[in-house]
Amino acid sequence: MLLPYDKLPEKMRNDKVKPYYDILNSKKRSLLLKRISDLVISIILTVFLIIPMLIIAIVVKATSRGPVFYKQTRVTAYGKVFNILKFRTMVDGADKIGALVTGKNDMRITKVGKFLRKYRLDELPQIFHVLSGKMSIVGTRPEVPKYVERYTDEMYATLLMPAGITSLASIKFKDEEKLLDNSNNIDEDYVNKILPQKMRYNLKYIHRFGFRRDLYLMLKTIKEVLK
Repeated sequence: MLLPYDKLPEKMRNDKVKPYYDILNSKKRSLLLKRISDLVISIILTVFLIIPMLIIAIVVKATSRGPVFYKQTRVTAYGKVFNILKFRTMVDGADKIGALVTGKNDMRITKVGKFLRKYRLDELPQIFHVLSGKMSIVGTRPEVPKYVERYTDEMYATLLMPAGITSLASIKFKDEEKLLDNSNNIDEDYVNKILPQKMRYNLKYIHRFGFRRDLYLMLKTIKEVLK
């Protein structure tokens, strides 16, 4: 649920965040409905996807060295950090030998990883984060702390709600890897060029927040994945 304004982290209590806070504060019922729908949908998905996830885990383990899951520190609501869980799609220790974001032809991605990324199957374990309340089905994709430190005052408004598995920004930038493919400095190009564009979509989402909007984005995500 939405915290009282005076309980927000200091960085979030600024004039740029306040209008977004007021929008969400006027939609507390929608926020409650969002949490209820997250629980219901994630429970249903867990039942239906537990076997496919088990199969994916076996394939990942059998085709490359390293753990089945990849964990990375990310930031969710109110600046809280958590270890996001994904099926590993890159060589073990990839984050220590390259940028935190990847290009299309990144040599660290495994053959199985390319398939999982293409259909976003690597993100299926995040259903468990939705169950725990660390994430939501729809919301701003969680960034790593080093990128959050580069947020503008307005961008902090995206931390008023839990991070999401999907969003309009993630749909629009589904080919993000291609955009960064020819970059000489992936981290800087991401922060200076791509992140601001994604944040415009994320902030617009808060303006239009509601259950129907979330349902639309869920269906649009499914459509894009199937395409």
